[in-house]
Amino acid sequence: MDVKVLGTGCAKCRTTVALIAEVAREQGIPVEIEKVEDLAAILNHGVMSTPGVVIDGQVVHAGGVPTREKVAQWLAARRG
Repeated sequence: MDVKVLGTGCAKCRTTVALIAEVAREQGIPVEIEKVEDLAAILNHGVMSTPGVVIDGQVVHAGGVPTREKVAQWLAARRG
């Protein structure tokens, strides 16, 4: 599963990366997490508020740290 966290490196972005990694590990779901800090790349996804989360090419979240429950739902839905 390809996960991108979009953001310029703020604490909320780092927290989001750690949260997704933790939930994926707990669920036993292998993920590739990429941190995207390039503003043009972030805007190409249509994200205006960070952190943004893109899973397998689809924007699933923008603005603020997502809840643990939301992350678990995203990962479970794409688990297969």
